[in-house]
Amino acid sequence: MTSATVLVVDNEAQIRRVLRTILSSHGYSVLEASGGEESIEKLREEKVDLILLDVNMPGMSGMEACAEIRRSCDAPIIMLTVRNSERDKVQALDAGADDYVVKPFGADELMARVRAALRRATSTEYPPTFISSDLKIDFEKRFVSLKGQAVRLTPKEFELLRHLVANEGKALPHRRLLQAVWGPDYGDETEYLRVFINQLRKKIEPEPGRPRYIHTEPWIGYRFQSPEKVRNSKAVK
Repeated sequence: MTSATVLVVDNEAQIRRVLRTILSSHGYSVLEASGGEESIEKLREEKVDLILLDVNMPGMSGMEACAEIRRSCDAPIIMLTVRNSERDKVQALDAGADDYVVKPFGADELMARVRAALRRATSTEYPPTFISSDLKIDFEKRFVSLKGQAVRLTPKEFELLRHLVANEGKALPHRRLLQAVWGPDYGDETEYLRVFINQLRKKIEPEPGRPRYIHTEPWIGYRFQSPEKVRNSKAVK
């Protein structure tokens, strides 16, 4: 059983009841909100461990709510929607979501996604602090700075960066990254990686269009490399 608290955000009361029943039966505490504005108010009053957020809501949309929540809340966000195109998934991930579940979905699938998101959000394995001339990453303190300025990362951005740095210098295949960061049921969702790599580059690269740290390995995946180590290895040769 678990003591984690999940905020369910959906304008349909019946769906909220179903989700409450599923989550409660697995030991989760459940809070509810009927729309984006209410969810933001709830988060000001309550601490939650995960958010299930419907995309299609009147008033403030799920996408708008997700982006607003991300300004002050680091809890994992799983978007729930009937939309299944890659464009819709990318839009949700760009807004700050960690994962995306398409309706209708089964209880087992949903709970697997919830467990995976919570497990990675509470992981306690930390690579050594990374320090270069302009980038510092303290994994234990979850602190990142670029040129002395603090950088705010979402939980999934931080987890992806942690895995890349832990395997510095290695070309990591798409499937390996997806399964390490999102869970063993993932492997083909390359759009997830594309979105999150772009977000990381915008935040930690001095020139995102000319990355120094996160490099694309064509047809394979991505590699994290310290430019200082590259220069030092060349100097030794």
